[in-house]
Amino acid sequence: MATVIIGAGIIGTSTAYYLSQSKTQPSDIHLIESSPELFASASGYAAGFLARDWFSHASASLGRLSFDLHCELAQEHNGFEKWGYSRSTATSLAETVGQDGAEEDWLGEGTSRAKAAKRIAENDDTRPIWLDPRHGRPDIIDKGDGTAQADPYALCQFLLSKCLERGVQLHQPAQAASVTRDSSGDLSSITIKKTSNSSSGEEETVTIPCSRLLIAAGAWTPQVFKSLFPASKITIPVSALAGHSLLLRANNWPPPSYNVFTPSLLPRTSNGISSPKADKKLPSCHALFTSDPLASYAPELFSRLPSGQIYIAGLNHSELPLPALATERVIDPEAIKTLKGTAERLLGKGTFE
Repeated sequence: MATVIIGAGIIGTSTAYYLSQSKTQPSDIHLIESSPELFASASGYAAGFLARDWFSHASASLGRLSFDLHCELAQEHNGFEKWGYSRSTATSLAETVGQDGAEEDWLGEGTSRAKAAKRIAENDDTRPIWLDPRHGRPDIIDKGDGTAQADPYALCQFLLSKCLERGVQLHQPAQAASVTRDSSGDLSSITIKKTSNSSSGEEETVTIPCSRLLIAAGAWTPQVFKSLFPASKITIPVSALAGHSLLLRANNWPPPSYNVFTPSLLPRTSNGISSPKADKKLPSCHALFTSDPLASYAPELFSRLPSGQIYIAGLNHSELPLPALATERVIDPEAIKTLKGTAERLLGKGTFE
């Protein structure tokens, strides 16, 4: 019997990727994605910042496992070139970092993610070269041993391509319509409605026999669950939080000397797995967590290699309604203006595009 995964974002595709390496026949794995555009929400537009131990006690072991899997995957498939996986120095600029094991809800409260850091390294000369020198030297949270950076959109593309190569089946765009149980009350099949990519928009109803179902639809998970199990009294504790972000290109990032890939940019895993030593040490990516009193939010900036991008975000809006589809998101011009203003104050006017 098949396994059906509703949601072909980072959770759905990574689950299908690792499941297809198990005893499960890849052709028995089905990814169902409602959006006509893949990775059109957080899976493709998130920061891509990774940390090993910036978690509460309840999820600490999962955080370490996830971080190590990212590192191992990058070493196995040249993740630096394919999805920009590299070491990242985490820094905090004029921000109070939480104590060890902090349980603060930094995302919900709109404060800096740096408050979730478990420890702070001593000050170091390491600093983002793209940060305006007038801001001084930020505190170092992690020198890259437990923090890393990736391009989430490129990572999702890689995972999905591997899944499809192995025979995993993708149904997109398609909506989960209903489930069927057998005489014992166990799941036996799911019915989906596939929309034609042609201008006609014709629907095709398909029933997939399955014994396992995973709902990995992100902020849409509660809606999907309720539509498939309307009589259930279970409440899925997932809520939506809209956010805006920008991709910048700074004049001095990456530095002119940067021109080749080096395995030294890959951090070590907790299992001691590390990349070979490189002949030339190239610059680390940086994560910068700070505050913007003029805009009253906690900006986050992340530099990426080899693309040379700088990602800025942190301006979140819990009051924005969740769209029916990820592609129906609405961009607020004022939020974009605010992010650009923050970038000018942190990087300097005329230093990026």
